[in-house]
Amino acid sequence: MSRLARLAAAHGVSVSYEPAPGRTVEVPEETVVAVLAALGVDASTPRAVREALERHTWDSGVGGVPLPPTVVLRAGEPRARESREPRARELRAGELRTGRRAPPPSPPLFASLPEGTVLRVVTEDGAALDWGPGTELPLGVHTLRAHVPDGRAAHATLIVAPDRLPVPRGRAAAGRSLGLLVQLYSLLSARSWGMGDLGDLAELASWAGRSLGADFVQLNPLHSAVPSTAGRPTDPSPYRPSSRCFPDPVHLRVEAVPEYAYLDRADRVRADALLTRAAALREAVLRKDAHIDRDAVWDLKRKALELVRGVPLGPGRRAAYCDFLAARGQALEDHATWNVFAELHGSDWRSWPPGLDDPRSARTSRARREQIERVDFHCWLAWLTDTQLAEAQRAARGAGMTVGLVHDLAVGVDPSGADVWARRDAFAEGITVGAPPDAFNARGQDWGLPPWNPKALAASGYAPYREVLAGQFRHAGALRVDHVMGHSRLWWVPEGRPPTEGAYVRYDTEAMHGVLALEAYRAGAAVIGEDLGTVEPGVREALAERRVLGTSVLWFERAYGEETGATGGAREPRPLAPEEWRADCLATATTHDLPSTAARLTGEDVALRERLGLLDRPSAAERAAASAELETWLSFLRRLELLPEGVGDEEGEVRAVYRFLARTPARMVGVWLPDAVGDRRAQNVPGTTGAEYPNWKLPLADAEGAPMTLEAFTASPRARDLFAALREALGTR
Repeated sequence: MSRLARLAAAHGVSVSYEPAPGRTVEVPEETVVAVLAALGVDASTPRAVREALERHTWDSGVGGVPLPPTVVLRAGEPRARESREPRARELRAGELRTGRRAPPPSPPLFASLPEGTVLRVVTEDGAALDWGPGTELPLGVHTLRAHVPDGRAAHATLIVAPDRLPVPRGRAAAGRSLGLLVQLYSLLSARSWGMGDLGDLAELASWAGRSLGADFVQLNPLHSAVPSTAGRPTDPSPYRPSSRCFPDPVHLRVEAVPEYAYLDRADRVRADALLTRAAALREAVLRKDAHIDRDAVWDLKRKALELVRGVPLGPGRRAAYCDFLAARGQALEDHATWNVFAELHGSDWRSWPPGLDDPRSARTSRARREQIERVDFHCWLAWLTDTQLAEAQRAARGAGMTVGLVHDLAVGVDPSGADVWARRDAFAEGITVGAPPDAFNARGQDWGLPPWNPKALAASGYAPYREVLAGQFRHAGALRVDHVMGHSRLWWVPEGRPPTEGAYVRYDTEAMHGVLALEAYRAGAAVIGEDLGTVEPGVREALAERRVLGTSVLWFERAYGEETGATGGAREPRPLAPEEWRADCLATATTHDLPSTAARLTGEDVALRERLGLLDRPSAAERAAASAELETWLSFLRRLELLPEGVGDEEGEVRAVYRFLARTPARMVGVWLPDAVGDRRAQNVPGTTGAEYPNWKLPLADAEGAPMTLEAFTASPRARDLFAALREALGTR
């Protein structure tokens, strides 16, 4: 192994990868050097590589003591301090029992410490205790102090996380749960201002919990977006946000803000005019072939909220707001400051005046004081959004849902946005993440999102990630983690290079999973990992050990190596029988990046890709392959007696797909909302831009493409029949 390869391995950088079993591709040396540079390691010359290797030792530690910057331990099966409940009782999502303590295993770090080293732990609640093998430690984030007999000392962050996560328990037979998968912006009600909002979410959850026996509503990410400024429109993708710490106030139901009712006469007239414009915007979106205009929606809401801001808060509301400010602290102040600076200087902090690119600079401090009223306005918006999210979760739980809201954590953030500005040290500079070339995409993918710097995460005790997770879990019964494989490794693409010339960088999987487990435990919430696509061996097993549920999509669940049928002349893997599916998963028919079920059944998915120039082979061959695949599945459903309506009945075939999902042992079964009404349009078509396809801009529509309101959806006979069939198959009460 070369010196460069040894140095790369020491810092978790892979110098090769396998795009397919048995095929190895070497990473270009220039890529390895660039990735190491982003990690703070100079490998630009042979001498630099030699010196970097000499400096690096696995147990160099901190303060001259072989102690890593962060120690993460599994606590094992938690037990209650004061509870008399049996330990075997399973913690359910939505429940939280505090004050639990668990004995961690004797950590390997004891063996590397000099003889006579004294370890002390200062717990997060301020208690101090000596620590050695067998000592019981509470779950949480603590400080570990090491004192060596020769006088050296060091400290590290100690994270004690639960061994297993809560699991969702539903009202269907065997504790399984039924839920809806919703792109919130797409679901407009008769009260929406041009896109779905948190008031609509509360209504949907209340209806679904009571009328369908549903236990959860899974949402698209509600993260704060990079706003439109200086002619740059907002990126509608919920997976490229400005911040993952705070939801976007564009989702607010303005009239539901209590102070709205107390506008004075003049402001009431102005607010009524805005309501009239909002109604016109809503009606425009509900016309066939119309698109959601997020910027137009926010322009109206912002003006209305600026009016509402003039109404003083009552004593109780003021106290609640102050509590929110205290709880969210520096992170909220930074987020609000970035938004104010974006209004003044544009939405990319990299082009701001000198000094404002640093959140801790004297110039930033002065500018924040000068704009304190506007900073407070954005803090207030974050609080309002948080309160309405809390109300939506209360509505869901009040309707009988055992889980309620399932939020979605995007894999990264926009490099120009608030999170990167506030936490530049936590992200790798000059790097974006993506995916290597594979059988489906020979050019690889570059998502344009900067990755966490694994060294910076460890040095900070994983504080940036813990902060993101705590924000996401505030009002969630479960959290979906996009591209959960990123906890183990990510494909780093150096700036200026194509995604084919990237490299995998490893993360401390145990630490990443431990932080996730701790925050989920504190919230009493379950976790669903999006583990679709290429997954390296052992990752799914490690997640399952933690009770992180996977994601299983019907069309991808096949027995590879056991071929059946023909598709375009090639043998195809047979569909997995229902009993062969894993139980610890969310089972769905499709996702936001895939065609709806009706589109697959009718061939509209192939027609769309043909119109967009996305076919990999001649259209006739593509149609033949799709038709053969569909026939394989329909024949399979008929053999299982799940298609009593017969072939050719589109609605019956959709119901058969969901009856199949109900027959699997999956803990959670999710209905993609467009499937319930036959919507054939994709919400997102990967590989296209907004100029080619209106990604993330389409309202929910019926089988003819006519947009539907929330009220029309809940009254839809087609939706009613699908949910009735699924409830019967699941045995939902």
